[in-house]
Amino acid sequence: MSASLELTLLPKRPFEVVSIPNPLSKSLQGKYFAGQTESVTFSNTTNAWGALINPICSGINLYTNVYTVSNLSDTPFLLQIWFNTNLPGIGTTSTKVSPSNTALVPPPVPKVKIQFDQNVNGIPHGGINVFDRIVPPGTTLASEEDGKFVFPSGGNWVLFLTSLGSVATTFSAIVAFGWWEEKRG
Repeated sequence: MSASLELTLLPKRPFEVVSIPNPLSKSLQGKYFAGQTESVTFSNTTNAWGALINPICSGINLYTNVYTVSNLSDTPFLLQIWFNTNLPGIGTTSTKVSPSNTALVPPPVPKVKIQFDQNVNGIPHGGINVFDRIVPPGTTLASEEDGKFVFPSGGNWVLFLTSLGSVATTFSAIVAFGWWEEKRG
């Protein structure tokens, strides 16, 4: 290739392109949050749940990014994922929540709440049970959803924990979430 052709077609040095993953971008903006429930217990006759609850007047959309469920028991249990359901029991709001960017002053405060309940009777009603997973004993099940599940004000994303069988047993688990929030447009 001639020197004049090289000068016109090829840049002197390559262009640098930086790709920032969406969760990092949301964290830098103060829109990404993480948290977990307390340890919840349930049995073969009761259930438990952990949920991201988007309050009715929040003015934001909730984008789910990641969830984990740690089975602290020696028996597997069933995890049901529900969208926009009515839950049995009365949820307790978790205090184990933080913005992922702890360098921001003042720290952003999420509008979405992590709530949980344990040893509840009944199952969710209304909404949709979109998929189920089995959580093996002594393990943590983790899944990245990359913000593809979006819930408006008044919506919720629920991880419902229930026994797989009728044999008397007690379970213990912790549910954790990562999510971001965007003002509704």
